[in-house]
Amino acid sequence: MEPDKHTAGRFDHLRGALREFPPLVWSFLYFFFLLTGYYVLRPVRDAMGASDDVQAVFPPGLVEWAAARGWVLGDLTLQLLFTGTFIMMVLLQPAYGALVSRYPRRVFLPVLYLLFIACLIGFYLLFGREVPGRGAVFFIWVAVFNLFAVSVFWSFMADIYSDLEARRLYGFIAAGGTIGGFTGPVITRVLVNEIGVPNLLLVSAGLMAMAVVCILRLGRWARLREAERGRSGAEQAMGGSVLAGLRLLREQPLLQAMAVVMFFGVGVGTLLYNEQAAIARAFYPDVESRTAYYANIDLAINLVTILVQVFLTRTLLVRFGVAPVLLIPAVAILLGFAALTASPLPLLVAVVQVATRAGEFSLAKPARETIYTRVDREVRYKAKAVIDTAVYRGGDLFFVWAHKFLAAFGSVAVFGTGLLVAGCMTLGAWRLIREQAKLPADRH
Repeated sequence: MEPDKHTAGRFDHLRGALREFPPLVWSFLYFFFLLTGYYVLRPVRDAMGASDDVQAVFPPGLVEWAAARGWVLGDLTLQLLFTGTFIMMVLLQPAYGALVSRYPRRVFLPVLYLLFIACLIGFYLLFGREVPGRGAVFFIWVAVFNLFAVSVFWSFMADIYSDLEARRLYGFIAAGGTIGGFTGPVITRVLVNEIGVPNLLLVSAGLMAMAVVCILRLGRWARLREAERGRSGAEQAMGGSVLAGLRLLREQPLLQAMAVVMFFGVGVGTLLYNEQAAIARAFYPDVESRTAYYANIDLAINLVTILVQVFLTRTLLVRFGVAPVLLIPAVAILLGFAALTASPLPLLVAVVQVATRAGEFSLAKPARETIYTRVDREVRYKAKAVIDTAVYRGGDLFFVWAHKFLAAFGSVAVFGTGLLVAGCMTLGAWRLIREQAKLPADRH
């Protein structure tokens, strides 16, 4: 009998793997198309943010108003764009809350992405006609699109996968996005001179359409998994207040800890990114060497990220849970900022940048997302969206202005403050670990 039991167990495992395979493939493709489409747009957005042509970036009325008061908008471009992005995030929260409250998932998920596609077609017309002020609108829209689209993606993944499945599979799914991060810039670099910027927006729209196809294919698997877990009503409108996400954030310690990690994590990245730019300008005065410096960093980040996602994330999450996967990147950032405070050299900045961003993409992000598999749908779609969008951009806004103040005192002041910010993020991660341990066990 024992061999028969052993054989039956192997067949059960095989059947489980085969049943898991189709949604894993569609999830991987969904994230790949989504981030490829975003990274096609990102160079266009960054070019707008770095543009010296204020007429192309800002609306004519704002340019005239600033000129009448002797203000140089070009000196505050990024600060103003980040401020506008935060304001837009806050204003869109009720609209997003209404969408997810009043319509079932099979409606609001495709509709959200179809709205993104419609916006891209609108920007195609704006860029083709070189409408003044298009840069600011596009910059803000891309930032909004990225955060909402990625937040909704992970919320949907939490509908499909149980906690144990998420620990095993989220690293592989995240790798689809990392590959998209490679592919998107290559598409832009190859095609921009051949077809122009406006047509690149249509390429991105086509990639978003492929993501919608993946959403439709995954819908059946989401319903199947929810039925297996005894969850009902997943295909009905969620109901509740359009501002329920804010209420949940105010009431639940788990979400407050998640918001603290997000806010100070963004702070670490913003301070490092902005000071890196100042150091790169000082050590690499010509554009070519500075571009090569940034390119090498991005290559290293992507390489380390995908290696960790494929070979390490699953093992750590399955064997040890979220605690070490959240704490390892936090401690690495603490050590990195301590070293930068003592010696802010370009090579060390590059190493810390790689550790910070690769650790976030490959470890911290998948670990946080697994936690959402153990909460209800209102937390998953509403509160999560507040944290991933408004809290995220609030951190961006606060720290981009904080850097402008701290930069006057030099790199040591920036990185010393960053060390304190990293400490706050680590404490937030520790609190998040304690709060998530109170959640019910995986019901799958």
